[in-house]
Amino acid sequence: MTQTILFDPLVPWPVLWAAVAVTLAALLLALWKRLPGWGLRALAALVLLAALSGPVHQSEDRAALDDIVIVAEDQTASQQLGDRPQQMAEARAELKAALEARPGTDVRWITVPDGAGDEGTRLMGAIAQALADEPRARVAGIIALSDGQVHDAEPPLNLPAPMHLLLSGREDDWDRRLIVKNAPGFGIIGEPVTLTLRIEDQGAAPSERGLAVLEVSVAGGAPQRFTLPVGVDFELPMVLQHGGRNVIRFSVPEEPGELTARNNSALVQINGVRDRLRVLLVSGEPHAGGRTWRNLLKSDSAVDLVHFTILRPPEKQDGVPVEELSLIAFPTRELFLEKIEDFDLIIFDRYKRRGILPAIYLDNVANYAMGGGAVLVAAGPDFASADSIYRSPLSLILPAEPSARVLEQAFRPAVTDLGRQHPVTSGLEGDGDWGRWLRQIDLRTPEGQVLMSGADERPLLVLNRVGEGRVALLASDHAWLWSRGYEGGGPQLELLRRLAHWMMKEPELEEEALWAETTGQRMRILRRTLAPQAGPVTVTNPDGSTVELSLRETAPGQWEARYEGPEQGLYRLQDGDQSAVVGLGPAAPREFEQTLATGDVLAPVLAPWRGGILRLEDGLPSLRNTRAGRPAAGRGWIGLTPREAYETLSVSQAPLLPGWLALLLAAFFITAGWLREGRR
Repeated sequence: MTQTILFDPLVPWPVLWAAVAVTLAALLLALWKRLPGWGLRALAALVLLAALSGPVHQSEDRAALDDIVIVAEDQTASQQLGDRPQQMAEARAELKAALEARPGTDVRWITVPDGAGDEGTRLMGAIAQALADEPRARVAGIIALSDGQVHDAEPPLNLPAPMHLLLSGREDDWDRRLIVKNAPGFGIIGEPVTLTLRIEDQGAAPSERGLAVLEVSVAGGAPQRFTLPVGVDFELPMVLQHGGRNVIRFSVPEEPGELTARNNSALVQINGVRDRLRVLLVSGEPHAGGRTWRNLLKSDSAVDLVHFTILRPPEKQDGVPVEELSLIAFPTRELFLEKIEDFDLIIFDRYKRRGILPAIYLDNVANYAMGGGAVLVAAGPDFASADSIYRSPLSLILPAEPSARVLEQAFRPAVTDLGRQHPVTSGLEGDGDWGRWLRQIDLRTPEGQVLMSGADERPLLVLNRVGEGRVALLASDHAWLWSRGYEGGGPQLELLRRLAHWMMKEPELEEEALWAETTGQRMRILRRTLAPQAGPVTVTNPDGSTVELSLRETAPGQWEARYEGPEQGLYRLQDGDQSAVVGLGPAAPREFEQTLATGDVLAPVLAPWRGGILRLEDGLPSLRNTRAGRPAAGRGWIGLTPREAYETLSVSQAPLLPGWLALLLAAFFITAGWLREGRR
């Protein structure tokens, strides 16, 4: 029971204070003039002023509330290193017993798991959420069981009570980690990409270890080993061999006694891109489609185009001197013999044998394709003639033979069943509703893959592999009608782009491919094949265990499955002769960037309440009660601030000076004063 005197004035406080001032002035005047009875009149005024102030006697029935202590347990990945789990278990048991022995204490135990994605340890966020659920006036203290490596300590949290950090780990811990300081997201194929790496020892590392072995593995292949100094930044040049994603794994062997090997490796994923596509366009004669080919290729800033057009064949005799046909002599020998390997793609547009390019040049083109080059032939009527380039050394690589028949009729190009599965033609916009072409060269005995058909379902677009290279044959010279919008046109630019990328062996255009797209710890496994059935895919986890996944068809020739990776690291995918590697998680997990226990990160958070940082290896500190503003920790102890909070169960109020009594007393003193003044 609590007794309190309250005031509930009958008039505003300024009026009451003015009355007090007037009363004091009158009292001083009476004293100065030595008026009789001034004391009795002063008592009467005092009674009236007391009555106006409205004194109330209040009685409260209160129930004391327990103090709240918040204990945050860090159970992130770094807390599983060494003997930290055992330290945490023992500290929890002892701390629980100590808090239970403290009278009037409620304990809120909260767990801090690994942050989503790669956020690390979100200790202060968990504490802030716990404080939001509790009345701050009852919180007597906060205790964190952690290694101190917190990733959300900025800005410091406004705490209502002292916070203490009990550090796990040991003072003589040491760790070696691999740091990838600079890794570009993409690189030019065939050109060196420079990565900056560093091998660093932290903590009480053995001083004799000045060198370390670095292993570099590309796309899951056999690692290459290098011996490098510890604690020194070094640059490692690498050359990307193919387009698309290149997965590179760097690792350092685990040393005896180091805290963990989880930060001894790093995954780097670099997308390989081509700098520029060098194209040689050979036009047999000027025609409407020749300008379209040129415009399409020149519109792409990533294409370096060399265009060779035969303006006047040798059989044409019009008397114009040869030196007046061009500003400079065209370097045919240099292009077709010396620098042919510099080109990524060679296009023959309505070209036929006229003696301008000797057979040795065309034979060199065939060898170029067999050795890994790319050749695209856009055939016109010349392809069906006696001077067709099929009747040259190029016949060794061309995927179909002309029948000498030219179909001069309108037809609508269509994608074949195989073409709907092939990445070059699958999903082309407007499939089945394209504008018509007006001429087609009849082909027979096509080899390879027929992706598009024309008049009477005759082969229109044929792709084939020859040796290490690739060849495409388009049996019409009217593709330019699409770019002119004839009868609605068609996707000529997209078709050409896909053809070029397929011939350049870009991974996204391979008809037999296996890859994965990752989001966090999830991967979407994608399989493209021309076979009627795909899968299953075998997934090899970083620890060597395997999982077999069945695939479902999502589109013609496209199959997929989804998989949740159990841990961060390098995963290998295998389906028959198709394989791929993919990395899950960040290049270097944030939770293992710094693994040694430290109180430096949380020191600014603990400073306002003068909280303590103590190591669990020295034993659990004792608990003491401390007042606000006093040191809250010392050698072997930590303090909690009693809050003395309470709950009011009932309140009763009664006037301290009833009105009738105030009037009676005031009248008595006034009457007594009047009698005193009259000396009666």
